[in-house]
Amino acid sequence: MAAPGSSMLYSFLLFVAVLSVQEVYRGKLASSELFTILGGFSSSLIFLFLLTFIGNYQESSGVRSGWGAVIFAEAVALIAASTVHRVCITTCFLFSAGLLYEINKLSGMLLSKSESKSKRF
Repeated sequence: MAAPGSSMLYSFLLFVAVLSVQEVYRGKLASSELFTILGGFSSSLIFLFLLTFIGNYQESSGVRSGWGAVIFAEAVALIAASTVHRVCITTCFLFSAGLLYEINKLSGMLLSKSESKSKRF
């Protein structure tokens, strides 16, 4: 597993890269229905990378905020999606909800594995 510092740096760089590419190609992303869906998916990647950045920052600083980080990251992703097309907002929200569900499920599996290892020792 990556250290929180390096994971925070990589997630921030990916956040900036995806946001930049999305803004450069926003005309192309708004040109057809398929590209509009792709624009919503790229905005959900912005949500994922920003949420990873915030989570790693909170872990390194010792602060816990709960749902505040999720709401903030989703708001930033929806604003980024709104610069491309109105339909991107909806698809971004749906893709982000799916990603959040999968992250929560993965986190639960990793937590249960770490608890079972600590009970053995």
